Amino acid sequence: MRNVQSLACTLVLALLAGCAAERQAPPPAPSSPTTTVAQADERLAAVAAERAAIEANFAAREAVCYDKFFVNNCLDEAKERRRSALAVQRAIEIEAEHFKRKHKVEERDREMAEAEARYREEEARAATEPPPPPKVPTTAPPPRPSSVAKRMARHDQKVQQDAAKEAAEAPKRAANATAYEERRRKSEEKQKEVAKRTADREAKRAKEEQEKAAGQQPAPAK
Repeated sequence: MRNVQSLACTLVLALLAGCAAERQAPPPAPSSPTTTVAQADERLAAVAAERAAIEANFAAREAVCYDKFFVNNCLDEAKERRRSALAVQRAIEIEAEHFKRKHKVEERDREMAEAEARYREEEARAATEPPPPPKVPTTAPPPRPSSVAKRMARHDQKVQQDAAKEAAEAPKRAANATAYEERRRKSEEKQKEVAKRTADREAKRAKEEQEKAAGQQPAPAK
């Protein structure tokens, strides 16, 4: 019995020692300050990759914890290590993004300062140069045609074009009208012919029915 208790105590102490060893592992040290935009971009990309690795490592450690005797202690340790590692990556991310924002503001201020300096140099140079000589009047250019006259000319030209088009299309329209009248006349004649044939058939049928009815009546008594 004592051997069993000693073995159990030894196992518990070994598990506690393993958890204590994992707990004493120091987190990675924060990176040095960012000095360039390219370095900031590299660090931001590395942060994204490291976060994925941290989450994968946490999932693996979480699975291992369920096989240990002190499950809750192991899970708490794994969560704490995950939180610490993510905090370090977040600090790196904040520092890199801050550098990029600061660099952008500095670039904008430098461009504005350079533009202001160029403007002042141009103003100073213009102040030292003699004024240009006055322009000698030359012969007046010919007057430009009035826009009203242009519009009237375009209107007259369009009227002439429409009249020419109307005259060119008049024979075609007359031919179309003649053909339409001919088709209408033929259609009316055909309708009259059909109506006459229909009336003749109806009259013939009525006559045949009358003759048939007369033939079926009995002869009068003598």
